[in-house]
Amino acid sequence: MNILLINHYAGSPHYGMEYRPYYMAREWVRAGHRVRIVASAQSHVRARQPALEGATTRLETIDGIEYLWFSGPQYAGNGLKRVWNIMRFVADLFLRGRDIDASFTPDVVIASSTYPMDIWPARRIAQRAKAKLVFEVHDLWPLSPMELGGMSKWHPFIMMVAAAEGYAYRHADTVVSMLPKVRTYMESRGMPPDRLYIVPNGIDPDEWQADSPRLQADVYELLSGFKARGLSIVGYAGTHGVANAMDVLLDAAACIDDDRVVFVLVGGGPDKEALRQRAAAEHLSNVFFVDPVKKEQIPALLEWFDIAYIGWHRQPLYRFGISPNKLMDYMMAARPILHAVEAGNDPVGEAGCGLTVAPEDPREIVRGIHALLKFSVDERTAMGQRGRQFVLGNHTYPVLARRFVDAFGQSAEARE
Repeated sequence: MNILLINHYAGSPHYGMEYRPYYMAREWVRAGHRVRIVASAQSHVRARQPALEGATTRLETIDGIEYLWFSGPQYAGNGLKRVWNIMRFVADLFLRGRDIDASFTPDVVIASSTYPMDIWPARRIAQRAKAKLVFEVHDLWPLSPMELGGMSKWHPFIMMVAAAEGYAYRHADTVVSMLPKVRTYMESRGMPPDRLYIVPNGIDPDEWQADSPRLQADVYELLSGFKARGLSIVGYAGTHGVANAMDVLLDAAACIDDDRVVFVLVGGGPDKEALRQRAAAEHLSNVFFVDPVKKEQIPALLEWFDIAYIGWHRQPLYRFGISPNKLMDYMMAARPILHAVEAGNDPVGEAGCGLTVAPEDPREIVRGIHALLKFSVDERTAMGQRGRQFVLGNHTYPVLARRFVDAFGQSAEARE
């Protein structure tokens, strides 16, 4: 098949996040499909942007995947400039849709940007090509900005997003969701009950089976020094942002009564400097901050963690489920996991690879740390291995890409 994947923020290992479109597309290419990703050349989540050198579009091939980049205005944060960037991309999809049909002739069109407004031009492209239309849901918009950001349902942007979401559920041939507990909500917004498929986030097994590059010297010396002193490492690797509830982890570090435990926080993000300043002001000598490591060094980093930590705020939005990439990394690294969450699903509990405790409660985190450290090394190793086997069986991109194609493949084949 010819698969057209529209994702405003699509990246690659060369450009940086977001990675899911690349990994899905690479597996589809390996299976014999032709894949074109349409994305904006300006994204706040990429490490670097593709160079268009003054052109309005650029066609680039990465690992057999065709990327069609649209020029777009630069922006930072979530203000009006980002809204303008979104509107420009959607408008370009309308304006250039006929060119896409003529040069690519898709059998399947997937609208997959985080926001849902790309469904409007995606459906027009699919109708002209007589292609199957798939709507892929990353986050529930407009519920996410409303419940997490406090935006009013009467805000013009929210009203536009809500209209696009309802349109997508009514008109898409297939709806693919990364979140597992969404059926009731989606059906209330007009989705027929037989159109939903769950395809969560995952990992690339090739990145874990190859020899991982050694950590840079300063990080290696820090972590090996802790081990030489017989200390247990509670580690976090990921974004230091509001959604990650890092303040609660510092609260736990402040109240733990075990001087044989250290907390190592690896990564960057908008809250990192404030967290660092707080730890210094409160003299939290058991907390250590490490700059982001390269993606290919993540397996080598996680090997040092005695407990891998991930936490969330208590948010009603999580009733629809969670599918965090960092949790998949922790599982693939075979680390016992401490998960502070209240959500519609619990991958750690499903896999039996650690402990789940209540969110926003530092004493619960401390209790979980003590409980995990009471297990023997062999018992914690067995926990980690259960997590790894769970991911290998359910969350690798070869598995997920086949599941995604199964969601629309039968109808596409019937057209031929």
